[in-house]
Amino acid sequence: MTRTQHMLCLLMFLLPLGCATTVGDPPVAEQSRDLLDQDSDGVINARERCADTPLPAIVNNDGCPAYVASERTNELHILFANDSDVIPDAFRSQIIKMANFLKHYPETAIELKGYASPVGGASHNQDLSQRRAANVRQLLLAQGIAPARVRTVGFGDHDPVQGQTREQTNILSRRVTATVTGADQGVLERWTIFTTRSQ
Repeated sequence: MTRTQHMLCLLMFLLPLGCATTVGDPPVAEQSRDLLDQDSDGVINARERCADTPLPAIVNNDGCPAYVASERTNELHILFANDSDVIPDAFRSQIIKMANFLKHYPETAIELKGYASPVGGASHNQDLSQRRAANVRQLLLAQGIAPARVRTVGFGDHDPVQGQTREQTNILSRRVTATVTGADQGVLERWTIFTTRSQ
């Protein structure tokens, strides 16, 4: 058999095999787990236990963020004229700021401490200190703060502020003070080269 005949036989043998063979669709791999990361926190959906975590949050292996508590404090320090319970206009913005703080932290309450200068009778000064605190309370209530959250105490002239002169002591002692602390809880964020440090 010549070489050409040999090649023809081989082609005739292979030709039916080539025609009979059809190329089917490739096999489809079945994925048993959701490998997507919907909230882009680095934890796949199949392992995610805390969906929709904020993007910069540091998360554990379950995709849950670490929380950190922080506190903010707001203070009132209002001075009054001699023998007066009228709140000076210059201090009204402090009261509005305190009202907004109390609204932001609805679980907090405030105790307004009223004082008088060591001038005049003790009974009069006790009443004056209570009226001063009550007037500040009224202004807070007018800003929408619930009455149950605002308590007042009058200390009379028992705790004067020591100034450098007697006149300064009297001016600084005619006051209403309060301090309120509110707690926030936020996620611990990862630091990147784009993070801006707070001043």
